[in-house]
Amino acid sequence: MKRKLFKKNKTIFPDATVSEENGILALHLSTDTIQSAMSIDNPPELVLAYSRAMVAFCLFNDTPQHITHIGLGGGSLVRWINAFFPNIHQMAVEINPTVIHIARMMFELPLEDEFFQIVEADGTEIIAVMNNSTDVIVVDAFDGIQIIDEMLEMPFLQNCRRALTKYGIFVINLWSADRRYQVFVERIKNAFDGKILEIPAEIDGNVAVLAFNRLPENMSDEKLKKQAENLNKITDMNFIPNFTAVRKDNQKRRLW
Repeated sequence: MKRKLFKKNKTIFPDATVSEENGILALHLSTDTIQSAMSIDNPPELVLAYSRAMVAFCLFNDTPQHITHIGLGGGSLVRWINAFFPNIHQMAVEINPTVIHIARMMFELPLEDEFFQIVEADGTEIIAVMNNSTDVIVVDAFDGIQIIDEMLEMPFLQNCRRALTKYGIFVINLWSADRRYQVFVERIKNAFDGKILEIPAEIDGNVAVLAFNRLPENMSDEKLKKQAENLNKITDMNFIPNFTAVRKDNQKRRLW
């Protein structure tokens, strides 16, 4: 499959390396921090707590037609979605060619076919040319030290909203200890007219922020709990913690 390559970027990328310990393969970017992890015995498993928080979007839409990933890393969410929802079309945009090479060679990615493609490009450029064409945008873009600033600037956030379909969902992984965290959350809130939820990871300080182009109709805690119970049956994950976090955050936001 021919991959569309946007402009050549002369950025010096962080070094991408891989480690293995106790059956877990980990991707690092210039530091010891684990950016992505995979169980060698069970590749689809979401090993890291933050990745389990990010799939909270499934409580609101478990049958999207198209998902756009900004940042490939080791492909944790790509593998999980492909394993349990194989008919969803996924596009992963990754700017670092070394990360793409490592992910393809070592991290058990799905076959690149009509349901999954990798685009080597700047995610901000890809999003800028999309319009009402993807149901979920998942942003997990770190440079090894912190989130890439451009991913939280208003032009990018506004472009993300325009790229989403009517009931589309934007999901981004943030680090709660970042001194800019509240600034970032406010920007997302402004870009999406206040329709956001903060879903803390269970153990590691990350927070998945969900933002909605438009909230699903007839939303209720009861409906979300039933969806969590259904997801428990059809995936390998326990969605009750995500449901509990959603309900708790909504108690102060009153989105429904």
